[in-house]
Amino acid sequence: MQASDLLNERCAPGRSKLPDADAGVLMKCLPDWEIKGIELTKTFRFDNYHETMAFVNALAYIAHREDHHPDLSVHFNRCVVNWSTHDAGGLTLNDFICAAKTEALVASATP
Repeated sequence: MQASDLLNERCAPGRSKLPDADAGVLMKCLPDWEIKGIELTKTFRFDNYHETMAFVNALAYIAHREDHHPDLSVHFNRCVVNWSTHDAGGLTLNDFICAAKTEALVASATP
């Protein structure tokens, strides 16, 4: 699977936790993301607070559209994004879909 495959997917309720091997394969699609405990996490850095908040608001729109919501830690020039499916007790395909869409959001804003 490639990141572009994840971008074409939509989140669905009730997905099961992925086996570790499947999560490992999907991690290859997401450069610089890490699995920490039951979360898929990455820190995004920006030049200023305005850019950070623009990212947060755009990500909130994606989360709303997918009906899957990350935990965010927002700072002046960075945002830590944590995707997890707490109901499933870990990572599901939904988390990888949303992480790929987060990457695409940043890529589309980078000149």
